[in-house]
Amino acid sequence: MGRPPRHDTDRLLDAAAGLAATGGPASVTVTAVARAAGAPSGSIYHRFPSRSALLAELWLRTVERFQEGFLDALDGDSPAAAARHVVAWCRANPDQAAVLLYGPVDFGEPTWPEDARDRLAKRNAQVDRALRALADRVGHPGAEGADRLVLATVDIPYSTVRRHLRAGNAIPGYAEDLVADCADRLFA
Repeated sequence: MGRPPRHDTDRLLDAAAGLAATGGPASVTVTAVARAAGAPSGSIYHRFPSRSALLAELWLRTVERFQEGFLDALDGDSPAAAARHVVAWCRANPDQAAVLLYGPVDFGEPTWPEDARDRLAKRNAQVDRALRALADRVGHPGAEGADRLVLATVDIPYSTVRRHLRAGNAIPGYAEDLVADCADRLFA
């Protein structure tokens, strides 16, 4: 039986998220991640055959972690609960939230391996279905209802956290109430 790896994938991706949070996607290079994680470059290349694969996995791991709770919140009948989740998750995971404030294209999505692009498409389709289903349940079916829900549960919460995270400030404790109030008003 071999020895366990000294530099596991999550540790390497955590280092990459920290780099992206402070310097943006361009700062996430194999050399920088190796330095930040205290790992040899070979450990990075052992897990990620290219920088593109590293950036893909950073984005996908981050968005999948976020979407776990977001999908749960969308499964209920309250747009406000989903809006609250965005703010609470971002407060609890500031480096990963900073990654999400960019988009997959900022992390080189057009150059990702095909399986990574497929994984992203499947995750996005799952969220789209959940958003449309919630819009139907709260009496706002169709494209306009889905757009209203995206505004309430994505756009407004991300705008709220972006301002604080980009300034290097903590997200205030009342931010969940603000976004929930906005969501409630959009669906009153």
